[in-house]
Amino acid sequence: MLGLATRSGNLVSGEFMTEKAVKGRKAFLVIVSREASDNTKKKFTNMCSFYEVPLYFYGTMTELGHSMGKEFRASIAVTDEGFARNIINKLECEE
Repeated sequence: MLGLATRSGNLVSGEFMTEKAVKGRKAFLVIVSREASDNTKKKFTNMCSFYEVPLYFYGTMTELGHSMGKEFRASIAVTDEGFARNIINKLECEE
């Protein structure tokens, strides 16, 4: 699903772009790698809580990057509500 969201232009990655999407109220879902630094995790936890955006910690940086056709990413934001809902359902099924 992340690959489809990337190809359709409904996914941004990297700390700066993810933060911009959340603060611009364009993000419907944020996923942060479990390998991300404690500072990054805290930053996105606080930010997503304030802006009421669902946040999940999932996979490694390499897994997140490969799922969207890149090398590695610590954080990504889904900017389409339909994709976000579908990805959230899949993430909750895995837990």
